[in-house]
Amino acid sequence: MVIVGENMQDNAFMFNPSQADVRRFFCSVFARHRQGQPLEAIEALAARWMDEHPEHHAELGDLETALARVGEAVEPDRNPFLHLSMHLSISEQCSIDQPPGIRQAVELLTARRGDLHAAHHEVMECLGRMVWESQRSGRPPDGHAYIEAVRQRATRD
Repeated sequence: MVIVGENMQDNAFMFNPSQADVRRFFCSVFARHRQGQPLEAIEALAARWMDEHPEHHAELGDLETALARVGEAVEPDRNPFLHLSMHLSISEQCSIDQPPGIRQAVELLTARRGDLHAAHHEVMECLGRMVWESQRSGRPPDGHAYIEAVRQRATRD
């Protein structure tokens, strides 16, 4: 399972950059994207999700402030770096279908909602819960429960 993000404890299943690394990545991509510079594939994907979130552009455009705020307690839904990291994580999980079945579950939810972005926001809730439960219990993330939670959202109104 691939998870990229802020404030996620080290785990054998996760790539775990520092908060500063995450913020440097997103701020750098944002600046280069705005200047029309070429981007690597993962950067282009990040830029796409940044375009979907204009409410975060001011924070993404200010690396110094972003780095100065590393470690500040911020609600997860108000942390653009965590939010964008989760979009990237879900996109990557779907691209490699890891955990197995996540691609289909997200596709079903997207079809049900009629919007990939809205579906991602629901998947984020499931992903966040899986990570939280893993951290709380000290056990590896439960990919099966994660996929089941996404599937349940795809089959209910």
